Amino acid sequence: MNCAQYLLDLLDGHGIDTVFGIPGVHTVELYRGLSDSPIRHVTPRHEQGAGFMADGYARATGKPAACFIITGPGMTNIATAMGQALADSIPMLVISSVNRRDTLGRGQGRLHELPSQQQTLAGVSVFSHTLHSAEALPEILNRAFAVFRSARPGPVHIEIPLDVMPQPMAPPPIKIPRVHPPAAPKAALEEASAWLRGASRPLLLLGGGCVDAAEAARALVERLDAPAMTTINAKGVLGIGHPLDLGACASLPAGRRLAAEADVILALGTELGETDYDLVFDGGFKLTGRLIRVDIDPQQLARNHTADLAILADVPTFVRDLLSFLPDSQTRHGGQRAQAVRSALAIRDADDVAPYAQFLETLRQALPDATIVGDSTGPVYAGNYLMDMPAPRRWFNAATGYGTLGYGLPAAIGAGLATPDRPVIALVGDGGLMFTLAEIATAREAGLPLAIVIWNNDGYGEIRRYMDMDGVTRLGVDLPAPSFNALAEAFQCHGESVSTPEALTQALVASQSRRVPTVIEVQAERWPSI
Repeated sequence: MNCAQYLLDLLDGHGIDTVFGIPGVHTVELYRGLSDSPIRHVTPRHEQGAGFMADGYARATGKPAACFIITGPGMTNIATAMGQALADSIPMLVISSVNRRDTLGRGQGRLHELPSQQQTLAGVSVFSHTLHSAEALPEILNRAFAVFRSARPGPVHIEIPLDVMPQPMAPPPIKIPRVHPPAAPKAALEEASAWLRGASRPLLLLGGGCVDAAEAARALVERLDAPAMTTINAKGVLGIGHPLDLGACASLPAGRRLAAEADVILALGTELGETDYDLVFDGGFKLTGRLIRVDIDPQQLARNHTADLAILADVPTFVRDLLSFLPDSQTRHGGQRAQAVRSALAIRDADDVAPYAQFLETLRQALPDATIVGDSTGPVYAGNYLMDMPAPRRWFNAATGYGTLGYGLPAAIGAGLATPDRPVIALVGDGGLMFTLAEIATAREAGLPLAIVIWNNDGYGEIRRYMDMDGVTRLGVDLPAPSFNALAEAFQCHGESVSTPEALTQALVASQSRRVPTVIEVQAERWPSI
């Protein structure tokens, strides 16, 4: 066995069941034996698509997927997807080739050469490592999975030089360590519970770190009788219509007033960053009460808002432990406080949200169990406020954090491959779709009944709106779209255009009976503006 073949056994041992990759001359050795492996291989049409697919796979399941990526241009192509995953704490294992060890850093103009590929990728990964010997491979993979399982996750990059991949080796027995994430000490739990029991106006801020603790988070919110703001990555943690769930309202005036008036704030697994708490970019989100922050990343405990009590812990473990220190339910009129904020927000009537309300409600009613994966587009921005989901991992997008375009379609493919028994909707704009349009071929090849819903406003509508607001003459934003029906036919998929809720419902329901993607174009100017 050689190093590349041993890698497959190690990946299987760590639970990797899917690899996204485009074979190249420098990665051929990684494919030796892959066809006989239990690991599924999916070929995207661009390395950025590979990264976004791995991202969507991980968000839908909580499990990392792997990417096999070629040296040089393959790595710079996937860097954008790694940046998005790093910003949103999404586990992703990127395995790449790199030139021979004796040529690294010498600038000899070799095929796919970068001055330092490892340094280039270090900025968009939790760590980037060059494997100098086959014997070190188990240790480096164990490090990667220790990050995924017991630290703030994100992309890990491991590059294998061309002369290391074929190194013969007598593989040692595979030993996968059991990793337990950090738990809060008893003293911290006692102090946090005392503050919360003594609060008269508590508030919970639930971030993406809560997605694997939905049941416990609901129990905690109800036991404290406290309103909760949930970030976009925490959408669905409290279920649909929970009376204490205020959703992602921290950037709006009524939400900000509630936050400023809270006497104790418990922030769980949230970076308290501007794309969740200050989308108007004016620094107006203020916390004047005592702040308890819980995060698995010690550095995160000190960013953005200074905590009065900072607790390093795995959030699901912390929430379950904290409940044992809060045995009795308390009454603080939390539902009334939340309803007052909800009435003041009147989100459905806001000028930049109302035009999409009926459209989003149609998506939810047509396929109520669907996972909706979005790009940066008007309906997604509105849905970040409006949409309730029955469970976590059902609504995610690239409209926050790193905020890249082109994410929606390939990430939806990853989600569809990860959860084949659940409908998946890719909600994209015509501008963002053009970044990764070729991945329709990947979805077609995989036989996914993916519903690709295109909000077509002939260009970059959100940027156009900002230009108009700021008095800037429109340039580069009015871009006539191609015929999406013709493109669907060219990809051997089904395509249709709709302009009413009834037609959209029929198209979405029918999409699930096909084994090919369905491209559904919605002309924004023709959709009912009610």
